[in-house]
Amino acid sequence: MRAGVLGAILAVTLAMPALAEDDVMASRYGNTTDSVDAQGIHTKLYYSADHTFKAAIADLQVHGTWNIDKGTICLTFVDPPANLPNTFPNPTCLPVTAHKVGDTWTTGEGAMARSVSLKPGIQ
Repeated sequence: MRAGVLGAILAVTLAMPALAEDDVMASRYGNTTDSVDAQGIHTKLYYSADHTFKAAIADLQVHGTWNIDKGTICLTFVDPPANLPNTFPNPTCLPVTAHKVGDTWTTGEGAMARSVSLKPGIQ
């Protein structure tokens, strides 16, 4: 019986790193995702592992939930302000891939195009 319990604990422990590697958002928790859209609107996003986010879009403070499905992240704003820029439809959905702190990349096309960088800590 002891061997069975120890084996189960070992199996769960070995599986945990694999689960963390599968979370394309893991590097964003506790860090700042900084982006500029095609209209020059500057946004700082702060993601949490519980699928919530906070953001500063230009001078607006917003929050909501996020979800990933088939390589696309969708941000759903809770109580979005009336003056939310039109480049942020509710929900806003864009392609998502894993990145490391310090990375810079582009995502989206046309009006949804954004230059994004992942900065260390909450900035």
